[in-house]
Amino acid sequence: MFSITTAAVTFGVVILAELPDKTALAGLVLGTRYRASYVFAGVAAAFTVHVALALAAGSVLTLLPGRLVDAFVGVLFLAGAAFLVLKHDDGEDEAGVKAPSAQTFWKVAGSGFTLILVAEFGDLTQIMTANLAARYDDWLSVGVGALLALWAVAAIGILGGRTLMKYVPLALITKVAAAVMCLLGVYSLYEAVAG
Repeated sequence: MFSITTAAVTFGVVILAELPDKTALAGLVLGTRYRASYVFAGVAAAFTVHVALALAAGSVLTLLPGRLVDAFVGVLFLAGAAFLVLKHDDGEDEAGVKAPSAQTFWKVAGSGFTLILVAEFGDLTQIMTANLAARYDDWLSVGVGALLALWAVAAIGILGGRTLMKYVPLALITKVAAAVMCLLGVYSLYEAVAG
């Protein structure tokens, strides 16, 4: 049964974690060079693959005992929060993919798909999606929330990344995402101990 609450929680957690990530910046760079709809089609397809993989991993976690899953999810959320707080910008150009010479749909969408598929594999939000799928045991609600959040971040990056960064400091977005993940981690660990 689809849960709007679970989808909303997933959407909020994933969008906050993904906004300061490389996706918005890669989308911004690709969006300034190529037709936005072509870029979005490729990026959206790559995120669909990532969410499907994360949901499959989360479904496997639900086969484990509840306390063990809560402890595992709690530790991963806390690790994700620590990662967000402690990570630094390594100056890497995430959009350093060779630009296609022509703006055909398949070349541009293929570039966006490949860039996101490779750059986001095993990313924090993919791990978080698997955690949330295990936590709520509701793959549909988690999948819809995560997918909409990732697509929203891609659209923000492609259409308005520069404007967002002028009004919302990246450090604030990162701190809010880390705080939410920390709360989810502590709550999951509490449930693991309390039973």
